[in-house]
Amino acid sequence: MLLIERYLLRQFAQSVAAVALVLLLVGLGGLLVDLMAEIAGGKVPAALLLSQMGLRSIQVLPLLLPLALFVGLLMAIGRLYGDSEMAVLSSVGLGPRQLWRPLLAVALPLALVVALASLWAAPAGARLAQRMIEDANRSFLVAGLEAGRFIELPGKAGILYVGDIDTEGSRFGRMFVQTEREGRLDVITAREGELILEGERGRYLLLRDGFRVEGDPSVRDFRMMRFKENELQVPDREPDVDDDELDAVPTLALWPSDGAAARAELHWRVATPILVLVLGVLALPLGRGEPRQARYGRMLAALLIYINAMVLLVLGKGWLATGTLPAWLGMWWLLLPMALLAAWLFITDGRVSRRRVPA
Repeated sequence: MLLIERYLLRQFAQSVAAVALVLLLVGLGGLLVDLMAEIAGGKVPAALLLSQMGLRSIQVLPLLLPLALFVGLLMAIGRLYGDSEMAVLSSVGLGPRQLWRPLLAVALPLALVVALASLWAAPAGARLAQRMIEDANRSFLVAGLEAGRFIELPGKAGILYVGDIDTEGSRFGRMFVQTEREGRLDVITAREGELILEGERGRYLLLRDGFRVEGDPSVRDFRMMRFKENELQVPDREPDVDDDELDAVPTLALWPSDGAAARAELHWRVATPILVLVLGVLALPLGRGEPRQARYGRMLAALLIYINAMVLLVLGKGWLATGTLPAWLGMWWLLLPMALLAAWLFITDGRVSRRRVPA
């Protein structure tokens, strides 16, 4: 690789890395908001905040990295034109069409990262995240409950207190639970019990040797009963993810499947790394500009192109899942025209048209 090509590679890589960092910070902010909402709703234990953030951040890489590459290359190429560096390069025989090596040196590794995240890391991270939540639902300790401390159940569903918890976090002693529903107060005490996770019943408490007081405080109507064993549904349990959710299914398991939804998920995972390469090639001709021309006007065009491409990919995934599009067509109805357009613009970029001089 020539010295000037190494210089261009460094410029392209620095610009793409800066844009990727900003987009990842924005994406992580959105993930944090969603995750905090799930924690407040009791779906995710608070102790798993950081681990869930790390695992879920992998899933946004196939969405953010194509945009980071596209915008970063446009900014770097626009700066070359704005500072008249491209004019100097063209004068020594290094025109726009000769920049394919530094451009691919940036686009190909990023496409490999997106392919790795889309085809393997994101599904594996989704499976691990679900497993961690399921394991946490089996343990009071992981869920953040401490012995000898009153805690408020998520969603202000009530107050919970346990005096002792074993090392595994599933058995407890001296429990107090107060809940309120439709104006009726329910207070339960138990000498001991355990936390059980059972199929569709979700989490529930098996209480032993206790009392239950239920009634309406406004009319002073209460009734008390003593029980030897009692089952209490844990109020902070939310429905699990549907079994048909395909985000966590390994890619190799989707390949032999004949289901339309599985085929759509497979085409989606394959389409994202191809989109990276298409946008990388498309950035070079779209970055062309004149000296002292506004550099950031093309950013709006880049965002529109990316948003339209992603919207069409999402629509295509839905059409494949519902059978509107045949499985053999996949996402090629979008990716192939974009690739041909990017190749044509790349080949014709910088070509000087010859005009006939009138006799």
